[in-house]
Amino acid sequence: MQMLARNPAAAYRRVELDARIEASGSADLTRICLEEAEAALGRALIASGRGQTPAREPLERAQTIMLWLAQSVAPDHPLGASLKAFYGGLAGQIRGQILQADAGALARIHRDIRDLLEAAG
Repeated sequence: MQMLARNPAAAYRRVELDARIEASGSADLTRICLEEAEAALGRALIASGRGQTPAREPLERAQTIMLWLAQSVAPDHPLGASLKAFYGGLAGQIRGQILQADAGALARIHRDIRDLLEAAG
């Protein structure tokens, strides 16, 4: 409870996310996950733009989301193998940024996720 009191904005984001997840179907859940990964990478990019080392938390969050997406692709999905490879590849790229972040690499990963969201409509 103390964490919520210290960071009310995070508490509101969490409540909003929980509500969106509860009301979503599988396609919506994928979109929510991609949006959350994009937002986490955005926070890391902001820190990098300020000359700070990005905190591990947003990078680990983005990596975890991408790993979950890679593991949860439906076996009968027509693009299943490609999606698993894409999500898994992004997770690996993000993992490589946790110890030594590179703003250019973070921006490319962020852009890849944004492009996927835009293509999904």
